[in-house]
Amino acid sequence: MPRASLAFLIGLLVLWQWLASSGLLPRYLTSPAVIAREFALLLQTGELFQHSAVSLYRSLAGLALGAGLGIGIGLAAGTSRRVAGFFEPLVSLTYPVPKVALLPILLVWFGISDTSKILLIAVSCFYPCYIAALYGVRAVDPIWIWASQNMGASPRQVFFKVIVPAAGVHIFGGLRVSLALAFILMVASELIGSSNRLGLGFLIINADAGGRFDIMFAAIVAIAILGFAADRLLLGLRKRWLAGYAVMEESAHA
Repeated sequence: MPRASLAFLIGLLVLWQWLASSGLLPRYLTSPAVIAREFALLLQTGELFQHSAVSLYRSLAGLALGAGLGIGIGLAAGTSRRVAGFFEPLVSLTYPVPKVALLPILLVWFGISDTSKILLIAVSCFYPCYIAALYGVRAVDPIWIWASQNMGASPRQVFFKVIVPAAGVHIFGGLRVSLALAFILMVASELIGSSNRLGLGFLIINADAGGRFDIMFAAIVAIAILGFAADRLLLGLRKRWLAGYAVMEESAHA
């Protein structure tokens, strides 16, 4: 994290602590010191690990399903006009619909289960990955494709050795958007309820109902930490991918 961002965050926490200690904030805005103490206690008892593990499973399973389908269909649509002609009207029609509006339907079909939450996340993650993969393929320099074909590359080799690596820059952009959506929809779906009474969203709504605002903010902090760590991991993978892409680009221009 840049020093300026870290300094701003620390300053904000200090101001929050001072306002809370002075009694200038309402009771539901618990001080950072109390939140930190409850966070440490939840870690010590292992309760926070249980809720975090369940939430991570739901969000990452939904992300994997939605992103896998989105990237796969997007790559196919980018290389085939017939596939694009079939999917593009459907995507244009359904993309503006808020995906959380599907939650009541999924709850009727699958109940308050992991399945309904994972499917909601998967649907939300599908669209950014589909669009990123589609336009990633369309952004590939045609000269690269012609050059590889003239060198005797098969259609399969052109797809996996040229198109997919070049489209990876856009794909990772779609994945980053989808990762954020996965966490947002995970919390939104868990706020409705949880069949096993686990999950950070369930912990938040349960703590709010009991007036335990320290636990509520501790769960929010856990979501922020998990989301930040997942985003940094994805950016690290993107950096490695771009390093390989840069090598491939240099070889093409050599």
